[in-house]
Amino acid sequence: MFKQIINNETIAKSLDDVEQLDTIENLDNLEDIQDENEHIIELWEPLEFNINENYEYVPKSMIFSLLSNGLYYGIAYPILKILMKIVYDFKIEGKENIRNLKEGAVTVSNHVLFLDCAMVGLAYGFKKVYFTTLEGSFKIPFVRKLIKLLRAIPIPESVKNREYFMKAVDKILQEEKSVHFYPEAALFPYFNKIRHFKNGAFDFAVRNNKPVVPMVITFREPKGIRKVFKKKKDVTLTVLEPIRPPKDGNTKQRVEALKNQVYNEMKNVNNKKH
Repeated sequence: MFKQIINNETIAKSLDDVEQLDTIENLDNLEDIQDENEHIIELWEPLEFNINENYEYVPKSMIFSLLSNGLYYGIAYPILKILMKIVYDFKIEGKENIRNLKEGAVTVSNHVLFLDCAMVGLAYGFKKVYFTTLEGSFKIPFVRKLIKLLRAIPIPESVKNREYFMKAVDKILQEEKSVHFYPEAALFPYFNKIRHFKNGAFDFAVRNNKPVVPMVITFREPKGIRKVFKKKKDVTLTVLEPIRPPKDGNTKQRVEALKNQVYNEMKNVNNKKH
């Protein structure tokens, strides 16, 4: 059945179009990069978007909730599940580490594809997860409304507004829901190493005493008939076991220790896969 689908020229063209979202060639090392946390892809941001103390990160409206759940579970989830399988032969390993979660969690992954948030969403299934994203994503026409409904929460560019963002994330975690972060900060398409992490995600985990669930996106060569159509590699998402914040030390020390432990676990998995 799958071979019949992939043989269709329209699907093959669609596969190519989706892959064009990730337009940067594979990067083999960081020596060619001036700043590994600096964005190498510029978004089109024609609209204004201002965050202040009145901004509602998670709208309380029942109508918004119904629309969001309907779009997320009724439309986006089934479509993306099929799309990810066709485009990336997408596979999830360790999904039980999400399924067995009994509390809110901070999840983290390397940031190597435009659609890696969709992959994280598929790993979560029908569990609720929110996705942190750049404030600039909310300056794109139509996209800003779509991602809001799909549970994206913008990270303010202004330092003075970070306080409200932090309170919103704390509340989500305290309500036993999950929030996804990209600790590498910047998107590097198809990069096959784990870059250095920023502290934000781990600070939230320590302050709220919530586990961190690491996820590693790795690439593999297409097999069988997919080799005929695929220009880029297929994708596996590996979900690791939750890691709880350490109990010893002050907050700064605990954040650093948690960050280093998560980084090393993700790096080990990535090295084995590549």
